[in-house]
Amino acid sequence: MQNNIDFIITWVDDNDSEWQKEKEKYLVKDNTDNRDRRYRDWDNLKYWFRGVEKFAPWVKKVHFVTWGHFPEWLNLEHPKLNIVKHEEYIPKEFLPTFSNRPIELNLHRIPGLADKFVYFNDDMFILKPIKESDFFRNNFPCDTAVLNALYFSRQQKTNICFAAAVFNMCIINDHFNKNESLIKNIHKWINPRYGLQWIRTILLLPWDKFTGFMNYHLPYSYMKETFNKLWELEHSALSKTCSNKFRQNDDINSWIFSYWQLASGKFSPRNPNIGKAYNLVSNHEQNKKIYSVISKQKYKLICLNDSVDDDSYVIIKEIINNSFQEILPEKSSFEK
Repeated sequence: MQNNIDFIITWVDDNDSEWQKEKEKYLVKDNTDNRDRRYRDWDNLKYWFRGVEKFAPWVKKVHFVTWGHFPEWLNLEHPKLNIVKHEEYIPKEFLPTFSNRPIELNLHRIPGLADKFVYFNDDMFILKPIKESDFFRNNFPCDTAVLNALYFSRQQKTNICFAAAVFNMCIINDHFNKNESLIKNIHKWINPRYGLQWIRTILLLPWDKFTGFMNYHLPYSYMKETFNKLWELEHSALSKTCSNKFRQNDDINSWIFSYWQLASGKFSPRNPNIGKAYNLVSNHEQNKKIYSVISKQKYKLICLNDSVDDDSYVIIKEIINNSFQEILPEKSSFEK
C-alpha cells in the first residue's frame, strides 16, 4: 500500500540579521515570551534529516517551514523536500510573526500537504527505526490518552506554555462532554498500551469536566480534517492567537488539535514509551543521562527542550551533537 504520510518541521535562523531587524520592529516587552532560547539554533538540524532518511525512509514528503532562510548545507533540490515560507501558507493578516503559534495553527494550509502528517518541532529527533504504524494506525493518528490535572502556582502563573494548555481545555470542555467521550471510547482510554499511566485517568474520573491531558512533548500525529474542523468552529479564538506577533499569556497552542482528536475518540492508542522529552540544563552532570539516551538509542523519539540559561550552551551543544554524530555519522541525501 502506498504511503501517504508527510513530515513537517519548523525552523528559524536566529543569526539572520534581516530576521533580527524585522523582529525588533515588532518587539513588545510586556506579556510576551521572546526569550533568546525560543529561537536559538543548536546546529543539529542535519541530524534530524539524517534520522528521517535512515529511520523513516517511508515518509512521502518533508515540508520545511521557514521565515525565508535555510541552512547553507541543505539540498534544496531533494525530491522529497518542500521549502515552505511563512507567506506561502499563513494568511497575510497574521504576518510577520515571531511566535510559533500562528506558524503551527495554520499548518493545514501548506500547499500539497498530505491528509495525514506528523509535526516535529526542531528539538524533536528520530533515534532509531520507526514505522508508519507508530504515527498512524487504522487511519487514526496515534496518541496516548491519559488525563492530567492542571494546576497553578506562583512560579507557573507566568509560564506562557502552561497557560495555553488551560485555554485549550476551555475550548475542549465547550464542545465535549467528558463522561460521554470516555464511555464511548473507554477501550482507548483504559488501554494496556499505556502501562500504569491509565491510573491517572481513573483517579480523575470523578470530575465532570476534562481537567487536562498529559503532554508527552513528542512529534504530533495530525489529520488535516482536525485543523479544518477547529478553524470552522473556533475561528475567533484561533485568529486572536494568530494575531499576536509573539507568544502571549492568553494564547492557545497547537496542542488543541491533539486534545480534540483525543476528546472525539479519533485516535489510536500508543505506548508513551516510544519516546521521551528531556530538559537540557546548564548543569553538565544533569545532562549526562541525555547524552547516553541519544548515543545508546534508548527510544525511537526524543525531545530536547532548551532550558540552558548561561554560556554553558556552547559546551552542551557540542556534546549533544557529538552524541548524534555517534549514531548518525553519514551525510544524508538532504545534505549537499
